[in-house]
Amino acid sequence: MTAAQDILALLSGGVVGFTLGLIGGGGSILAVPLLLYVVGMDDPHRAIGTTAVAVAFNAATGAVSHARRGNVRWPTAAVFSAAGILGAAIGSTLGKQFDGQRLLTLFALLMIVIAALMLRRRGGEDAADAKLTWRRTGKLAAVGLGVGMLAGFFGIGGGFLIVPGLVLATGMPMIAAVGTSLISVFSFGLTTAANYALSGLVVWPVAGLFILGGLGGGVAGSRLAHHLSSRRNALNRVFAAVIVVVALYMLSHSLGMIGR
Repeated sequence: MTAAQDILALLSGGVVGFTLGLIGGGGSILAVPLLLYVVGMDDPHRAIGTTAVAVAFNAATGAVSHARRGNVRWPTAAVFSAAGILGAAIGSTLGKQFDGQRLLTLFALLMIVIAALMLRRRGGEDAADAKLTWRRTGKLAAVGLGVGMLAGFFGIGGGFLIVPGLVLATGMPMIAAVGTSLISVFSFGLTTAANYALSGLVVWPVAGLFILGGLGGGVAGSRLAHHLSSRRNALNRVFAAVIVVVALYMLSHSLGMIGR
C-alpha cells in the first residue's frame, strides 16, 4: 500500500468508528465500500474479512465509552451475543461460498422497513423497567441467532438489526440499545473475523489502520449519541436517516450487480 492509501485507511476507520459510536451500527456496511472504493482494495472477500476485524475492535471502543455513561445493559447483551455468535459462525461459513447479491437486495429492503418502524416508535421504557423476563430472553435469543447469521453471511456487524431488535424486544430506550448493541457487534465481528482469518482473508496492516482511526471516531460518536439522546426521538431520526441512505446505496449496487 502507498502512503496515500494508509492515510485513507486511517480516515476511513475514523468514519466507521464514529458511525458505530453514534448509532451502534453501519460500521461494516460503510467499511466494505470504503475499503474497496476509497482505499483501493481489490478483493471483496478480503475487504469483508479485514472489515470484520476492524469493526469488532472499533465496536469495543464505542462500547467502553457507552458503558462509562451507563448505556450498556449487560444481561441483555450477554443473551443476544451468545445466540448471535453461533449464528455468525454459521453465516460466515456460508458467506465464503455463495454470491450474496440477491440476498443483499432483500436485506436492503428490510433495512428500509426497519427505519420506518423506528420512526413510528415514540420513546421507550425507562432503562430500569426494560428487565429480562423468560419471554424476552427467548425473543432475544431467537433474534440474536438470526441477526448473527446475517452478520456473518454479509460480513457486517449487524448493528442496524440489533438496535431495533433490542428496542422492540425489550422496550429499552434508544441510547441504551445503541450502547448494548456494540457488545454484540464486537462478538459477531470477532467470530466472522476469526473465520475469515483462518482462510487467509484478512489484510492485517489495513485492519490495524482502521482500528487506530476508529479509536477517536468511536469516542466522538458516543459523545454525540449521548447528547442527542436528551432530545426526544432525535437519535431515532438520525438512525433511520442513516439506515435509509445506506439501504438505498446497497439496493442500487446489488441491483446493478444482478443486472450484469
